[in-house]
Amino acid sequence: MMRSTFSRHARPLSFAGFLLLSVLLAACNHTRPPSGETLGLVDPQATPQTRALYQNLKELAPEALLFGHQDDLAYGVGWNRERGRSDVMEVTGAYPAVYGWELGDLENGVAMNLDSVYFKEMQGWIKEGFKRGGVVSITWHMDNPVTGGSAWDTTSAVSAILPGGAQHERYLSWLDRFATFVGGLKTGPFAWLGFGKPVPLLFRPFHEHSGSWFWWGEGHVTPEEYVQLWRFTVHYLRDEKGLHNLLYAYSTDVFDNEAVYLKHYPGDDSVDLLGYDDYQALRTDEGVAVMTARLRMLVGMADARGKLAALTETGAEGVPMPTWWADRLLKAIASDPVARRISYALVWRNAHNRPGHFYAPYPGQASAPDFVRFYAHPFVRFEDRLPDLYK
Repeated sequence: MMRSTFSRHARPLSFAGFLLLSVLLAACNHTRPPSGETLGLVDPQATPQTRALYQNLKELAPEALLFGHQDDLAYGVGWNRERGRSDVMEVTGAYPAVYGWELGDLENGVAMNLDSVYFKEMQGWIKEGFKRGGVVSITWHMDNPVTGGSAWDTTSAVSAILPGGAQHERYLSWLDRFATFVGGLKTGPFAWLGFGKPVPLLFRPFHEHSGSWFWWGEGHVTPEEYVQLWRFTVHYLRDEKGLHNLLYAYSTDVFDNEAVYLKHYPGDDSVDLLGYDDYQALRTDEGVAVMTARLRMLVGMADARGKLAALTETGAEGVPMPTWWADRLLKAIASDPVARRISYALVWRNAHNRPGHFYAPYPGQASAPDFVRFYAHPFVRFEDRLPDLYK
């Protein structure tokens, strides 16, 4: 028998030694050879869980539609900041598969976002949903960097935050705040020391740019400026700030042809997911076919580039039709063999302080029974029927 190289009289590892060993092991795991490049990811050094999420979403897409809801854990109709609550869960018994969150006002260094959600609490809810196996999507309606107005202040501003622009340093400080926020999204036994595993995020900046209502939108920026801004942002977050847990989502408003969709496209090396927002088509029965046609184009463009596809925002305010879920949303997606290959569909928020401003049902709302049937459909996945997307 080979003699052990360890002495039987060796002293047990002290807590400090155990802590140091754990840190070293974590560092070794973090620097292991990446394989993101073989997946065609924007970040060749994407974390293992980020790579797994991308690959699993791609493989799951033909079989299942993940349902998402904005601000689901933060508030709902008639309640705000109550632990464990969710309008979606209280109707179906399950949380949504995708959680949408908003970072607007993070750039200003304040405690809460533009919808009065505290950023510290948001970090907790993000980690909570992730630990249960959910997917996290983040948007950022950042203020106009030239005027200090809201995202809806359409004063021209993009050229000012590009390298060499008068507000470039301000924009860098905003990205630094973003990196600090994302850096606080770690889980695991040593997350409190900063050595946990980063939560993978679908990051969707400068969305709905094909519309004219944001300062980065159509008519306020040239395609060249938009592309330069997108690519600079990716470079800074990935290469300068070392964030390797982001999947970058390019998301327009409604479109009727590929040329409109791709007008500001920043390139395959800077985009992981192709999405679009559509609050228009599902207002009528006739619009169902319109959404299906757009989703077919979206999936076709994503497939041609080896990317994910998603309906990144949709819904009908107040869900005015009792069978909206089956006769509008599900019909537009599941009935077509191409359209059904999107990864997820996310509906907007259920405000606690704006009567009638809700996009998912709550207990007793007229569409709740149809929503339960939507939840039970074999094509639809909520959080409770997700495979391990991070393995």
